[in-house]
Amino acid sequence: MDAGGGAYSSRTAEEVFRDFRGRRAGMIKALTTDVEKFYQQCDPEKENLCLYGLPNETWEVTLPAEEVPPELPEPALGINFARDGMEEKDWLALVAVHSDAWLLAVAFYFGARFGFDKESRRRLFNMINNLPTIYEVVTGTVKKQSKEKTSNSSSKSKSSSKMSRQVESQTKASKVPPPKDDEDSGADDEEDEEDHENTLCGACGDNYGTDEFWICCDICERWFHGKCVRITPARAEHIKQYKCPSCSTNKRARA
Repeated sequence: MDAGGGAYSSRTAEEVFRDFRGRRAGMIKALTTDVEKFYQQCDPEKENLCLYGLPNETWEVTLPAEEVPPELPEPALGINFARDGMEEKDWLALVAVHSDAWLLAVAFYFGARFGFDKESRRRLFNMINNLPTIYEVVTGTVKKQSKEKTSNSSSKSKSSSKMSRQVESQTKASKVPPPKDDEDSGADDEEDEEDHENTLCGACGDNYGTDEFWICCDICERWFHGKCVRITPARAEHIKQYKCPSCSTNKRARA
């Protein structure tokens, strides 16, 4: 399925969800890792612009479709006009809210077009509902609970370095850690693992995976997949204070 017309090879809830997830990933990139590029493209001097998420996990800022009615529901119109009239974080949050609404509209447009029954609609909604919203990813809302369990950003930075070493050793040698001497230690490990499982990447919004390298921003305290912010385990070892793309951009804007 793509933004324009054309034949649809599959009409299942799972296929519509894959389309949803691809578009969502693209919009999250625009509002997090690609925020500087997105900001520049939303020029208030131009005509009404929309943010589109594409099924291949990319995004574009462009004019709305010319045909009436359009092939798909339209995103919020004129997001560029509000760009300079608001704080950047508030503007991004507002675009995120409208993006969430658009994604749901597109998904259930496909559901109606393909004649989904009650069970298919429920299955589609449940799959969508298991993912955090774009708004939650952009504002860090879903991470507040997990952040309260950590003492401070420096301990997170140390934990980040520890995680990088653990992931690196697992990748190279698949070593099994030695058995614990007491049962309490095992319980603590299970609790730590559950905490990590509730952590979501600040860039793509996906859950923590034990086989993936993660790094935490020392400014906003959000966690990111290393691949999403282009940080390798080796590079992380030499970073004293890590700043995510959003925090780095905000610092440049204030300067």
